[in-house]
Amino acid sequence: MSRAALLVLADGRFPAGGHAHSGGAEAAVKAGRISGAASLEEFCRGRLHTAGLTAAGLSAAAALGIDPVALDRAADARTPSPALRVAARKLGRQLLRAARATWPSAELDALGREFPKGAHQPVVLGLAARAAGLGPVDAAYCVAYESVSGPASATVRLLSLDPFDATRALARLAPELDRVADRAVEAARQVVDEGVDALPAGSAPLLEIGAEAHAGWPVRLFAS
Repeated sequence: MSRAALLVLADGRFPAGGHAHSGGAEAAVKAGRISGAASLEEFCRGRLHTAGLTAAGLSAAAALGIDPVALDRAADARTPSPALRVAARKLGRQLLRAARATWPSAELDALGREFPKGAHQPVVLGLAARAAGLGPVDAAYCVAYESVSGPASATVRLLSLDPFDATRALARLAPELDRVADRAVEAARQVVDEGVDALPAGSAPLLEIGAEAHAGWPVRLFAS
């Protein structure tokens, strides 16, 4: 297992399209729910324990070799917002392109044939981690960290927030990120015996509602 591969996959400069998405931060800023470093930290904490945990479980399961078609259906069931489903598949398509170029894999090729318009991004990331020789813990950490780093980076741009303040907010969440990754992997291992219903299904209604409103804006900085 190469820890360097984990750094490549988790790097924000990996060409997977995440820079164009705010993880719900743009809608939250407009609604006044994010107005500075403290509210950004609270937003990220909520996102980590709901959408982040759910996505991390899906990714860890994919890294374990669970059927990606079943996992993609599970991701759909856990994403009520049509706008978020579209965004997840667009991100999955871009990530698959980057992953196939970086770590050629028969499993990634098969996923591309099965989902020509894109599978859900966490499922793709789990298979990408698998192709890179990484395990479910690595996949869970990548997704959990992405669930908070994306909104933090977006908020720096949206509010001209001091990047030191945004980074400090992320660092304060580190112990919780550890716990979320552990919970995600534990649930993913249960899928082997219990099926995909064992995966987390955390609900974040404001993220879903905000995504639907955001999709209808005529002018916006981020795609989601």
